[in-house]
Amino acid sequence: GLLLNGMVKIPMQFFILFIGAMVFVFYQFETPPIFFNTVETQEVRSSDYGDQFHSLEEKYEIAAAEKELKARELISAMRAEDEQNINEAEIELREAHQNAQGIRDEAIQLMQENNPDMDPKDTNYIFLGFVTEYLPAGLVGLIIAAIIAASMSSTSGELNALASTTVVDIYKRIFKQEATDRQYVIASKVATIIWGTYAIILAEYASRLGSLIEAVNILGSLFYGTILGIFLVAFYFKWVKGSATFYAAFIAEAAVIYCYVFTDMAFLWFNVVGCVGVIACAIVLNLFIEKPAQR
Repeated sequence: GLLLNGMVKIPMQFFILFIGAMVFVFYQFETPPIFFNTVETQEVRSSDYGDQFHSLEEKYEIAAAEKELKARELISAMRAEDEQNINEAEIELREAHQNAQGIRDEAIQLMQENNPDMDPKDTNYIFLGFVTEYLPAGLVGLIIAAIIAASMSSTSGELNALASTTVVDIYKRIFKQEATDRQYVIASKVATIIWGTYAIILAEYASRLGSLIEAVNILGSLFYGTILGIFLVAFYFKWVKGSATFYAAFIAEAAVIYCYVFTDMAFLWFNVVGCVGVIACAIVLNLFIEKPAQR
């Protein structure tokens, strides 16, 4: 089951990143909206700042068209394999991008003046805007239905798993070892409510981190490496005992959190730190922890 899960999720993650890259490329040759959150743009259009915002939109369309032209010139230079033209086109494309980005920043600042509580990040609206604007209506419905169905299935499975683990590993072992089935069911429902509330709070926090895909990967990278290290120790270092691996996991996780809080290390490297940390610490600790037990 674990291997099958990995075989499915790795291509799925690649496919998700591929879609993001293709949407980025698409908007290099198609004028994007100045801001993807349509609620905020409609609000500022109907406010006293409407005329200024409309003027910025017109400037942005001109700048985006110039950027598209420079992108096509770069492609032509790359196809001709002309290094001088490639370098010149790259510089001109960067300048066009900075010009368009500057106009966009002015528009965001204008929206913030109109609504100080607005979120200046619209990363999570880009793909939705692409779907609703450019895909056929029927396909849009299928995509939205698939997203909702997948989220409901994932949420249900995770809540059930967390509730079951809480009841079996915590409630049954610590609080009531000889409880009735009814008491276990009630405890499971309470645990589901607690974990559901925790998930909602975490989702509210994650929504402020910008791109949700990046936020999920950042939060996951804090724990994935440690978990992978535990599995690798179990599979390939069978002579390492459980106690050493247990303490090694805490040490490695502390190292990962230290890297996250006090360093500028890219979050993908947290997986390496956690995995290597668990394996190395488990091997070293096994030499000291298990010796007294063997004697």
